[in-house]
Amino acid sequence: MSAIALRPFLPSDARRCIEIFRNSIEELGNEDYDEDQREAWSARADDPAAFAERLSESLTLIASLEGASVGFATLKGLAALDMLYVDPAFARRGVGTALIDALVRIAQARGVEKLSADASDSARPLFERNGFVAQRRNLVAMGDQWLGNTTMTRTFAKPAAAPPPTTTRH
Repeated sequence: MSAIALRPFLPSDARRCIEIFRNSIEELGNEDYDEDQREAWSARADDPAAFAERLSESLTLIASLEGASVGFATLKGLAALDMLYVDPAFARRGVGTALIDALVRIAQARGVEKLSADASDSARPLFERNGFVAQRRNLVAMGDQWLGNTTMTRTFAKPAAAPPPTTTRH
């Protein structure tokens, strides 16, 4: 398989991100959420301009394979992995892990000590495999539906302090 390439989100990516978002919810979430729940969740993309704005307001990475966009993830603020969606045709091929790894490295470079994510029941195993630990269970209202997710965190080891400079006496 080709290497997964990552790049920043561009406004022209919005339509494809909406497709990925909806297809991921429908196909990857069907074991954990019923049809009404998936429909309510997918409705968050009913306003394409608002969805694109949400992606633009965060640090959003696009994952691609052989030039085709196959996933995206957002880092909201400094320490919240807000969205992570992969095209179902490319699920379980390392796309989600590549996106998580990149956002983890960015957060660490920014000096963040802990990264959080509200992981869907479908995505929770992916986050667990990538070092996130469950903190609490949540119920989120979307339209007239309630969806469960889990707040998960990954804490980073603090870098070792540099030893004090040595002084030499003459």
